[in-house]
Amino acid sequence: MVLEMKVPSPGESITEVEIASWLVEDGDYVEKDQAIAEVDSDKATLELPAEESGIITLKAEEGDAVAVGAVVCLIDMDAKKPDGASTPVKKEEKSAEKKVDTPTAVASKTYATGTASPAAQKILDEKNISTKEVKGTGRDGRITKNDAVQAQPSMGSSNGNRGTERTKLSMLRRKVAQRLVSVKNETAMLTTFNEVNMQPIFDLRTEFKEDFKNKHGVGLGFMSFFTKAVVRALQIYPDVNSMIDGDFKISHDFQDISIAVSGPKGLMVPVIRNAENLSFRGIESEVKRLALRARDGDITVDEMTGGTFTITNGGVFGSMLSTPIINPPQSAILGMHNIVNRPMAVDGNVVIQPIMYVALSYDHRIIDGRESVGFLVAVKEALENPVELLMDGNVKKALEL
Repeated sequence: MVLEMKVPSPGESITEVEIASWLVEDGDYVEKDQAIAEVDSDKATLELPAEESGIITLKAEEGDAVAVGAVVCLIDMDAKKPDGASTPVKKEEKSAEKKVDTPTAVASKTYATGTASPAAQKILDEKNISTKEVKGTGRDGRITKNDAVQAQPSMGSSNGNRGTERTKLSMLRRKVAQRLVSVKNETAMLTTFNEVNMQPIFDLRTEFKEDFKNKHGVGLGFMSFFTKAVVRALQIYPDVNSMIDGDFKISHDFQDISIAVSGPKGLMVPVIRNAENLSFRGIESEVKRLALRARDGDITVDEMTGGTFTITNGGVFGSMLSTPIINPPQSAILGMHNIVNRPMAVDGNVVIQPIMYVALSYDHRIIDGRESVGFLVAVKEALENPVELLMDGNVKKALEL
């Protein structure tokens, strides 16, 4: 019996996915629940597991866009497992094996490295192009059909590197691009700026970060302070925690904070649910959990939807100042930046202090200048006086030490 494997729905409103990479080859024997492909939706990358055991026949190329419910491969369930066939290796184990430098590993050439799929090879032969002239974008450098279509014959030697590569944007990247353009076109976006003296938080982290990590197993970073400060400011200025829906304003009595993180497929924005109810330990643990899932490509669509406000930290890449773009349908986003020692007036004296510039981009259709400026000032006040405004005057109790 031959099973037709169809693309499952990754989430509500998603009608199409893209085959990012096949983790098996045409004609392989696969085990039930073995990961056979990675598929990109416009929100996340997901693994596609085999529904049954048997010999697999691939029906789509890497890079193909396929509709949810479409057949992407066939599995012959009556086929017997070939003699000597190895047990499927988990992705983590494969990664570990690649790091082992052995003569066998060096001498052997994998199916994907420097080779073309049958469809790609046919196109290259018709163009009289060698596979050595084409850089593959498929798994492990495999030359896909799209690579072959885009490949051009060599026009002779030159005195410099004049290579040009044309690769299709991932579905996630294309969706992000569409959303960013729509935000710029459909919102009255403005940005207000301020500066924060980070010395009080530096002092707290210096004194308590080791005890905090030993007690809770996570570091005491800046994100918990900023999340706490944002939650407090959102409660003072609820319009910043609202959004527009046609002719209506939707207000929230909770604070779901989206945290922008860089993942292997691009920008991911997982959500910390009900951040107003979390302690410093709870926030740091959730940030770590979500960041690891985003980095490993395990983040789900549900974990990235429904936020009411976003925090993005360009400072980790060295950004001094920026105007972050609103994450729709939200109405505002806070941008953190790098921390630089600068001269500052303190009690009438010029002293060197660690300063961070912060930026709030907001939709002026729903948030007025008073609310936006007041919100950012409230964030600044909380960060510069964390013991009183974020910890109720009791540091050890707030940090659960």
